Amino acid sequence: MNTILFVGELPKTFDVRWHTHDQWELVYCTSGQGAFQFTSGAVIAYQTGEAVVIPPGVLHANSSAGGFTNIYITMAEPSFSQKQAFRVGDDDIQSLKSAFCQARYYYVSDLQMRELILASLGDLIAGYLTVFQTNAAYSAPVEQIRTSITRNFSHPDYALNQMIHSMPFNYDYLRKLFKKEVGMSPLEYMTNLRMKNAEMLLSAMWANDYTVAEIAQMCGFEDALYFSRVFKKHFGCSPSCFGKRHGQIQRADPGCTGIDAEAPAGSGRP
Repeated sequence: MNTILFVGELPKTFDVRWHTHDQWELVYCTSGQGAFQFTSGAVIAYQTGEAVVIPPGVLHANSSAGGFTNIYITMAEPSFSQKQAFRVGDDDIQSLKSAFCQARYYYVSDLQMRELILASLGDLIAGYLTVFQTNAAYSAPVEQIRTSITRNFSHPDYALNQMIHSMPFNYDYLRKLFKKEVGMSPLEYMTNLRMKNAEMLLSAMWANDYTVAEIAQMCGFEDALYFSRVFKKHFGCSPSCFGKRHGQIQRADPGCTGIDAEAPAGSGRP
């Protein structure tokens, strides 16, 4: 599954004639733009930083007025739920581009046992394509907020409201749009990520090397007491009790003070 069979790199090209492949074809555009045409009449336009995935046996052509370059991969038995041709955009740190470039490098290298790396890259590329396709349903501003939260939720100084206010849209409109598309508010989304991180940290074998206050910092909370309150509301027990269940955290927990009230409105806490 997700087996890379061939990796090629196309120099600047304007037209690729009609053809098919016996296996899936994955094409990442490294420069320029163009369009794939299919005998069904469908057209998939693409540009730099986007990938087009084409199933086996599908007749297609690729053309561009200004020219394009790409890296293309043929893959056997990819783990795509989609059975039709589709396009996905790379994320803003160009994860796909990096993976495609690595696949090209290791495919032509003479390293012993390079197949191990190619197998991992095949899984990685298929995973990226699946995730990016799934998330393509989000609108651009919602995806921008999601990306910002995902990158910064563990930073105590991250100002979510400030980030949303900096966008060229009405603040309330963005909150409503985010909740409509994601199913929760931006704050709830960030809190869930922080709690998932807290659960992972408190379950880790090395967790007893840290205090609850230090774990709170790692999860994006300046105030350990507030972290404990949020954690208890989310999991039904304090961080220290959760840690003890996993045989880890044994140190004092501010959440064990018996104060379970939420932080007052306007406290500025996330």
